[in-house]
Amino acid sequence: MRGLNPTSKNTMRNIYDYTLDELAREFRPAYRAKQIYGWLYHRYIDDFDLMSNVSKELRAALKESFSTQCVTILKIEQSVDGSKKYLFGTHDGHSYEAVLLQMREEQSGEKASEARYTICLSSQIGCRVGCAFCLTGKGGFVRNLSAGEIVAQVVHIKRDNGFAPQKGLNIVFMGMGEPLDNFENVVRAIGILSSKDGLSIAPRRQTISTSGIAPRIEQLGKLNLGVQLALSLHAVNDVLRSKLVPMNRSYNIREVLDVLRHFPIDSRKRLLFEYIIIKDVNDDLASAKELLRLLNGFKAKVNLILFNPHEGSSFARPSMESVRKFQEFLLSRGLLCTVRESKGLDISAACGQLREKSAC
Repeated sequence: MRGLNPTSKNTMRNIYDYTLDELAREFRPAYRAKQIYGWLYHRYIDDFDLMSNVSKELRAALKESFSTQCVTILKIEQSVDGSKKYLFGTHDGHSYEAVLLQMREEQSGEKASEARYTICLSSQIGCRVGCAFCLTGKGGFVRNLSAGEIVAQVVHIKRDNGFAPQKGLNIVFMGMGEPLDNFENVVRAIGILSSKDGLSIAPRRQTISTSGIAPRIEQLGKLNLGVQLALSLHAVNDVLRSKLVPMNRSYNIREVLDVLRHFPIDSRKRLLFEYIIIKDVNDDLASAKELLRLLNGFKAKVNLILFNPHEGSSFARPSMESVRKFQEFLLSRGLLCTVRESKGLDISAACGQLREKSAC
């Protein structure tokens, strides 16, 4: 089956790798697949013996061929801001991280409205891109995650937090790895995540963050999946961006922006541009002016992200004064711009801080 992890030596197949249609072809009649999906994604049951409305014969067949334990939680850390970082272990002895972010809890009269959550998913163990400001790539690239290893992050996190199946969540592919470098598995995972018989997370609530693999952006656009796209821009000229994001040497700013002009987006949405602000590197008003020029003609939103420090980095976090000036300049010229609050800093769960780790 295309898109699965080719390095797997485990003879048991990860059931979370399978779409509903693929399971329906494995088991007849087809409604059996919906029953299995219901147990996996509505009740978060990962023990075939507990699937009580499934026949004993089918349960035996499932146990013989499939596993629900290809991914396990090794460690959970909780931040003072409510964020949780999950360390997952794989069947081949590697690990990767994902983060649950509590976005905000607004007051409505005397009652607090239900908190909104976003899950920041990883798509690879390590990363090939090697951005200068990011810790993830420092350990090098290990391998792609299979679709099931991506989907399992959501299942485990929903189960751990007791989230109801119908609870709305946002998904961002902004964890470890470059999602478009693992194109087939990420696309497959989006399909499984959005299945109405499964987790039912609408594509419009899923965002792919990319450093700018132009051909893959074009390919994703042609699929017209309905997902949102965010470009990790971080610099306004090719000289600086090539230093910060080495991929720029292959696909420069102009090439990537030209492809983005044709990317299909929901009429109610905007293309997102992520801009990590680094002290004395890209936090000046001249950069803000050039950013405004670059994004002219786009229905765009800019997320300003303060650089998150980590061990061994030579970069520094900018002052809030310089960040606010940058933001105010863009807003005053009509470009929607927000300062994105970094969550989970105290547990190294913020943007650019995830990496493969030991559970100890």
